[in-house]
Amino acid sequence: MPTRNDIRNVAIVAHVDHGKTTLVDAMLKQAGAFAAHDLESVDERMMDSNDLEREKGITILAKNTAVKYHPKGGGEPVVINIIDTPGHADFGGEVERGLSMVDAVVLLVDASEGPLPQTRFVLRKALEARLPVILCINKTDRPDSRIAEVVDDSYDLFLDLDADEEQIEFPIVYACARDGIASLTKPEDGTVPQDSDSLEPFFTTLLQHVPAPSYDEEAPLQAHVTNLDADNFLGRIALLRVEQGELKKGQTVAWIKRDGTMQNVRITELMMTDALTRKPAEKAGPGDICAVAGIPDIMIGETLADPENPVALPLITVDEPAISMTIGTNNSPLVGKGGKGHKVTARLVKDRLDRELIGNVSLRVLPTERPDAWEVQGRGELALAILVETMRREGFELTVGKPEVVTKEIDGKVHEPVERMTIDAPEEHLGAITQLLAARKGRMETMTNHGSGWVRMEFVVPARGLIGFRTEFLTQTRGTGIAHSIFEGHEPWFGELRTRNSGSLVADRMGAVTAFAMTNLQERGTLFVEPGTEVYEGMIVGENSRADDMDVNITKEKKLTNIRSATSDIAESIVPPRKLSLEQSLEFCRDGECVEVTPETVRIRKVALDARERARAISRAKHA
Repeated sequence: MPTRNDIRNVAIVAHVDHGKTTLVDAMLKQAGAFAAHDLESVDERMMDSNDLEREKGITILAKNTAVKYHPKGGGEPVVINIIDTPGHADFGGEVERGLSMVDAVVLLVDASEGPLPQTRFVLRKALEARLPVILCINKTDRPDSRIAEVVDDSYDLFLDLDADEEQIEFPIVYACARDGIASLTKPEDGTVPQDSDSLEPFFTTLLQHVPAPSYDEEAPLQAHVTNLDADNFLGRIALLRVEQGELKKGQTVAWIKRDGTMQNVRITELMMTDALTRKPAEKAGPGDICAVAGIPDIMIGETLADPENPVALPLITVDEPAISMTIGTNNSPLVGKGGKGHKVTARLVKDRLDRELIGNVSLRVLPTERPDAWEVQGRGELALAILVETMRREGFELTVGKPEVVTKEIDGKVHEPVERMTIDAPEEHLGAITQLLAARKGRMETMTNHGSGWVRMEFVVPARGLIGFRTEFLTQTRGTGIAHSIFEGHEPWFGELRTRNSGSLVADRMGAVTAFAMTNLQERGTLFVEPGTEVYEGMIVGENSRADDMDVNITKEKKLTNIRSATSDIAESIVPPRKLSLEQSLEFCRDGECVEVTPETVRIRKVALDARERARAISRAKHA
């Protein structure tokens, strides 16, 4: 079959924070994607364009860029289309879409940390898709790098994932992406490659080992929609890869929908990616990754084909969701008090969730018994928290329920999702970590001691046992431990889990928090509010040091008398309150609790605000 030697399509996959986005930045700069006067103003992590991506330092959305590489020895320039995929398994839908667009992957591995759970996840997807792999060992200049061991660990990972002989014969590149240097020769541990001063060896390896797109000259048009975008002027934009034939601006094509129905549509605009911008183009051939406008309701996984000979490409499938939470309108006494322009109606919330489904293939929205609340299912807690945070920034007021696991029935028994968790921590915390995970029904699979004072442990834990785990884990390891988990499969229900041993301090009336009341209550537990905060009955204002909940009056004021006290002029000392982020608030929730999310604040509250109603429910549960 003929091939297009002027194009290469490659995805860069790795664990979170191993340097994917930094490597892409260096490739763009060295390929001359920016003029000399632009280089000064170019941001770091150019591909992380989303505010949340920049704040959290992770890639959430799969994005593509194109580098025009001019070989050093002369010859025709080659366009390298690069897909920057997320490293977090919670955004696996993005990874799977990215891999459907490319012909090979670059597996990036940290020279110190080695392969981690998300490395396993993205590599498993690449091997299932039968894509060739180029191994890139990044951050060779780290003082604790152990390059030879990491290469051996990578080979072990390939064997563990049942890679065949052809897949395990992969080239290895050693790089320091931050400095824009790569080499085919293994450097000393803790040093930058010495025999190179650029990414030239990396570019050469890409041209040699990434297959050029092949096509059939007689085949009719076939183009696969792999992503969606929006533009204020052009409306919905479909990103697609042309598999066969040619796509032209103004052309009429057959749009084959997910349900198998067809409709003839016209391509009003055709664009190709050049560096970080999209530029108008007249046509796109086999192997090209392009963007088209003019089809308002097109969805991911659908096909654009020849109207006279329409042949559909397979739909994109993703892994089943593992975590769900209920998202509904805000129904607290303080709803709408934050300011003008807040979106508080059920119709607006439902429209926003429906819009999210268009571009997020790994998400599901199901109805609940209430007309103003919906069950949203996703890959993991982080993916759902990112959705809620995005909606909060868009002005929505929401009530978000406690994260739950999505169970399935196998052979008449209830099965729940389990995660494989890898933990790196100092040796002295080994006992505390083992105890922490034993309480969450985790079982240890392996333990490795590198001899550096740190141990690596692998556990298989039920997914619901990990809800709220990270905060406790960081407390136990004094912030030194590193924990990563990945979906492993389903196992029979593990039984009851009690992940939080403390109760809640619940406000028993509406009003403003006073310093006097806080001084008296702070010995009862940890408070989440500060003086002057508006509270209402049923709102959780702190964590009780005991296991049960306690209703408290946090608005109590000091009685004024005309008798002076010897200590009346001594300032009351208040312990600074513990500020919880959205993710921490969701982790803190227990049964019967939920999170109120507004653009200004995040509050934890009881589902039933009335104390008598809660007491009756507890009484009924005891007698049931």
